[in-house]
Amino acid sequence: MPRGTLYRGREGMWSWVAHRVTGVLVFFFLFAHVLDTALVRVSPNDYDRVVDTYKHPIVTLLEVGLVAAVLFHALNGIRVMLVDFWEKGVRLQRQMLYVELFVFGLLMGPATYFMLKPVAERYLGS
Repeated sequence: MPRGTLYRGREGMWSWVAHRVTGVLVFFFLFAHVLDTALVRVSPNDYDRVVDTYKHPIVTLLEVGLVAAVLFHALNGIRVMLVDFWEKGVRLQRQMLYVELFVFGLLMGPATYFMLKPVAERYLGS
């Protein structure tokens, strides 16, 4: 595959878009995390209230999304490095994306189950 066609409307382009989106999402999470952690020095009571909001089931769903974003970004970053630095990377980029998505599903499935299990038990019963 010629290098110029790598990102034109195919899997490479969509993985590029997803890589950028997940990178921005992780950046904003880290920014918010630094702010809420800094709150402990300013007002410990406000910090405790903020941390209490993290126990809500919606936040647990957001945490699952964060894990998915970090995992995809990490796996896709490995694929991008292989495409850039491995002589067969460009030719095999599509197959590597499918392997990446398989590994993502293999890891994200159990992670989602174990993250949501306590919420389900708490709100839906055992």
